[in-house]
Amino acid sequence: MRIRSLIVGRLQSNCYLIFDDTTEATIIDPGDDADYIIRIIADEGATPTKIIATHGHFDHIMAATELQLAYSIPFLIHKKDKFLVKRMNDTALYFTGIDGGPPPKIDGYLKDGQRIKIGDSSFAIIETPGHTPGSISLYNKKESVLITGDLIFAGGGVGRTDFSYSSPENLQASLAKILKLSKATTMYSGHGPETTIENERSFHKR
Repeated sequence: MRIRSLIVGRLQSNCYLIFDDTTEATIIDPGDDADYIIRIIADEGATPTKIIATHGHFDHIMAATELQLAYSIPFLIHKKDKFLVKRMNDTALYFTGIDGGPPPKIDGYLKDGQRIKIGDSSFAIIETPGHTPGSISLYNKKESVLITGDLIFAGGGVGRTDFSYSSPENLQASLAKILKLSKATTMYSGHGPETTIENERSFHKR
């Protein structure tokens, strides 16, 4: 399995392309710049099979509609963030002044413990609410890889919890859950560089 990180949009969000030994690819958090994402996929000679959002904020889903149309593939997210998908364009306009266009069509909902196949590999869905009610992380134990969205960032940072729908208590519980994973696990966050469980434990000692 191979992960390629693309920095997209005004908020410099990380879009991840996950490849395995087949030609299949999965797109994680396509926050903007659909043309750029499509070009990289073409350069890789890959065939996308699905789009997954770690949560519903506009800076993680704004390119999803174009990618759905380009590849005829499903868009998946946790049901508790459905309301954020619906208001994508309004929040994009509010925070950036950019018209985000129509939100993506939700083709299926993710839930805790569900396994997502990516070619010959698979990721387990871990519900990690706090930043948003429906935030999820994706974990591949065999490869020691965790994709966390905006739950946690390299250097001790965590996702905002000052939104009306956020929960600092739930975020702390989610952090405790993922920091129990193997210390060798590489974490890929929604913004910024990758890090490891071992590195981040030092910032979140209780």
